[in-house]
Amino acid sequence: MERLEHGDGPAHPRARPDFPRFAGDEVRGPAGFLAYRDKVRAAFLDFHNHIDEIVADADAAAARLTYSGTHRGDIFGCAPTGRRIEYAGMAFFGFADGNIARVRVLGDLAGLYDRLDGK
Repeated sequence: MERLEHGDGPAHPRARPDFPRFAGDEVRGPAGFLAYRDKVRAAFLDFHNHIDEIVADADAAAARLTYSGTHRGDIFGCAPTGRRIEYAGMAFFGFADGNIARVRVLGDLAGLYDRLDGK
């Protein structure tokens, strides 16, 4: 999560090249993750990904998240509003052979759109 927030470094040094990630868009592999990260960072220059809770076992983990930032660029077809927004999300990770094999990130897109609309 920190790599998405800060926009530095590779997707993850232990991510398998084919891992999928979902969050409004479907992307695959580290290159797809980096492109998605850059898209989010362009829309929310001060993007913050707060981890509210983590539950994990040997081969899976889940995190409850709060995303926040100031909307300064196009995202999911919404032009910049300049609004400070916050919305909820979840991330689910699967591990295989000591690597990240699957990532599914879900965001409350209805909540995001409401906040972008000023609701």
